[in-house]
Amino acid sequence: MPQPFDILPTKASYSPTEPVAVELWIPDGGTAALTVWHLGKRVQALEGCTSGVLSLGPLDPGGYGMELESGGKTARTAVEVSADPRARLRYGFVASYAPGKDVQPVAELVRRLHLNGVQFYDWAYRHADLMGGGEEYSDALAQPVSLATVKELVRTVQAAGSRALGYAAVYAAGPGEWDNWEQHALLMPNGEPYALGDFLFLLDPAAQPWLAHFTRELADATSSLGFDGFHLDQYGYPKRAATPDGAMVDVADSFVQLIDGVRDALPASHLVFNNVNDFPTWRTAPAPQDAVYVEVWPPHTTLGSLADVVSRAKAVRRNQPVVIAAYQHVYDSADQQAADRATALTMATLFSHGATQLLAGEGDRVLVDPYYVRNHRVNQETSSLLARWYDFLVEHDELIMDPGICDVTGSYAGAYNDDLDLSYESAAVSDRSEPGAVWRRITRVPGGFAIHLINLLGQSDTEWDAPRAEPQSPGDGRLRVRRTRGTVPRVRYADPDRQSRLVEAPVELEGDYATAILPAPHFWQLVYVTEEPAKVPPTPAP
Repeated sequence: MPQPFDILPTKASYSPTEPVAVELWIPDGGTAALTVWHLGKRVQALEGCTSGVLSLGPLDPGGYGMELESGGKTARTAVEVSADPRARLRYGFVASYAPGKDVQPVAELVRRLHLNGVQFYDWAYRHADLMGGGEEYSDALAQPVSLATVKELVRTVQAAGSRALGYAAVYAAGPGEWDNWEQHALLMPNGEPYALGDFLFLLDPAAQPWLAHFTRELADATSSLGFDGFHLDQYGYPKRAATPDGAMVDVADSFVQLIDGVRDALPASHLVFNNVNDFPTWRTAPAPQDAVYVEVWPPHTTLGSLADVVSRAKAVRRNQPVVIAAYQHVYDSADQQAADRATALTMATLFSHGATQLLAGEGDRVLVDPYYVRNHRVNQETSSLLARWYDFLVEHDELIMDPGICDVTGSYAGAYNDDLDLSYESAAVSDRSEPGAVWRRITRVPGGFAIHLINLLGQSDTEWDAPRAEPQSPGDGRLRVRRTRGTVPRVRYADPDRQSRLVEAPVELEGDYATAILPAPHFWQLVYVTEEPAKVPPTPAP
C-alpha cells in the first residue's frame, strides 16, 4: 500500500503557551515545504521537512492554515490556538464500546476535523443507573459495552486535545428502575406517564430526590471513567405536565433547575444541554452550561430556518458557542454526491452564521438518526469534504466564530445604504435563502467586514436534509465598496472547495467607490473587506 502524502496536527486545539506540532507523511523518504498562514498572511515557511512530528513552537491565539507541498502535490490542514478551550465547540461522537475496539480511528478523526468535544453516546448501563453494569454489560438497547473500552476512548480523545463528554438523559428511567421514581412521573392527560417508546418513562428532572441521585451518578462516572463533562439529554416533551400528587410542572423551569444543580455538584465539568427543537433555548441558554445546543426537527426544515434557530440562540446566550444537531438523514435516501451537496449547504448555513454542526464521529461515520448507533459510514469523497470544510472553519475562525460578530446586512447593503454590496450579471442576490439566488450576508468582524455568499442557483427548494443538485455558476461577482477618505479597501476571498485560504482580489477605484471582481462561489464563498491607509504622494519641496 503506498504511503500517503499528508499532514495532521497532533491535537485538536493548542494553548498559546504550548508548541504547535504537526505530523508529516512524505513518501519515499522525500522532503517537502511547509507554509503556515494566518488570514492569508504567511507567518512561517520551512523547507526540507521530512516525515515525522514537527514542532512549530508556540503561536499566537487564532486559526491557522498549513500547506505541505512536494513534487506538485499539496496537503492541507489547520490549527486552532486558543487561550479558552471552552470558547468553541466542534462536536463529534462515539457510539460503540465493544471489548477490544480499535480506538485509533477516533483519534485520527478528532485531529483531522479538530473536534474539541466528543459525545460518548449511550455508554451507560441504564439511564437511571449509569455505573451499575460492572465491567462489561449490554446497554438498555442490547449494545455491548466494555468499561475498559470507554476508559481507553476517554484517554485517547483527551490525548488528541479534545474533551470526552458522557451522555446522560436528565429525566428518564427504565422499567427496572421505575418503581423508585414513579412518584415523580410526568403524567399524560390520561394519567399514564409520558414515555419514550416502551422502555423509558419520564419524571420531573428538578425533583430533589432525583436531582440528588442524578448528580451522584454523574460524579461517580467522572471519578471512575475520567469524563470531562456531560451531554445532558431530553426528548422535547412534555412542556407542561402534572405529577401524581397533582403538582403542575413547567418543564422548562425544571430543566434550568437541573442544569444549576449539576453545575453546583460538578463545577469543573463541561456541560452541554440538548434543547430539542429549540425547547427551551430561551430559558436554558443563560444557564451555567458551556454551549447552546439545539437538536432540530420539523418545522425547522429549511436552510433559512436553521439560520433563524442560530440567531435566536445567539440572542439569548452568554457568549457560549452554538451547536446544531442537524442529522443528515439524506445519506440513507439519496446517492452520496447529492447527500454531500446537502451537507455542504447545511455546513455553509451554520458556519456562516457562527454555529457548528454535530455530524461526524467514530472514525468514518456521520449521523443520520437520533439513535447514534444507526449512523452512516462515509466514503473517501465525503471524508475529504468534511476535512476541507472543518479546516476552513478553523483557519478563518476569527471571521466566522468570534462572539462579537454581528449581522449588518440591512445597514450596509441595498440601494438606500449603498455602502457594501455585491451583484452578479446573471443571478439574483438575496438576503434570504431563496432557491435560484445567491444568499448574501454581511457581518461586522474584528478589523473589517465578512461577506458570506451561499450559492443556491440550481436548487428547486432550500430544504437542508434533501438531495441537492450540483450548483450552477452565477459567474463573476462585482463587489462595490463605499470608500472612506484616506483609505483604500482591501478585498480577500476564500472558498472551502476552490480556494482554501484568503487571496487578494484586485481593487479598482472609481470616485467615491472601489470595486473588485470575485470568482463565482461553489457552495460558500467568504469575502474579507478591510480598510488600508491610502498611499499619499509626498508633497513636492518648494
